[in-house]
Amino acid sequence: MPKTTPTPAAVFTEATLHKAAQNPEVGWTGPSGEESSGESVARHLEATAALLDKDGWSRVYTPYFRDGDQTSGTSPADDESLTVKQMVRALLRFIHDDTDVDLRRTLSCALWHVGGDTGPGDSDTALVADRVLDRLVQTHTGTASAYASAWSQRQHRTYADITALLGAGARFARTYGPSAATARAA
Repeated sequence: MPKTTPTPAAVFTEATLHKAAQNPEVGWTGPSGEESSGESVARHLEATAALLDKDGWSRVYTPYFRDGDQTSGTSPADDESLTVKQMVRALLRFIHDDTDVDLRRTLSCALWHVGGDTGPGDSDTALVADRVLDRLVQTHTGTASAYASAWSQRQHRTYADITALLGAGARFARTYGPSAATARAA
C-alpha cells in the first residue's frame, strides 16, 4: 500500500536517495538528445526552490486573482453609457488599484519556468529534474506510477514537503547524476 508523508525530514533521507538510485536509470537525456549533468539538474532544482521561496507555492493552479474572482465588480465594457475616455480611465484604475495577481506557482509550473529563458535551466534540465523528482516520489511511495506533480497536489501537502523534495532532488542529482556516477566508478 502506498505511504503518506509523515514529515519532510523523515522522508527524503540519504537511504531513500540510495534506494532511488538502485532502480533503473532516471534518464538524464532531455528532448534535445543531449545528456544533462547531475550538477546542472541540481542547479535547476535549487533555482526552482528559490523561485517558490520568492513568489510562493500553490498546491494547485488557479488562473484567478487572489480574491478568487477574475474581476472586481462590474466590467466597464458592459456599461454602454460610458464614453471611451471613461472606459479607459476605469480600465487603468482597475489595473492600478484592483488587480492583486497571485504569483504563487505549483511545483510543476516553477520547474518549467526555471527551464524558460529567465532561469538557469533549459527544457532538458526541466524534464530531467522532473524525472528525478518522480523517481524520489516513486521510491518514497513504493509505487512505480507515482508522479511528483500529483504528489505535490495532495490536499495535505505542505510547502515544507515541496522544499524537502526539491532539496533531496538536488542532492540526488549531484550524487547519482551522470558525471557523479562516472567519478564513483573510477
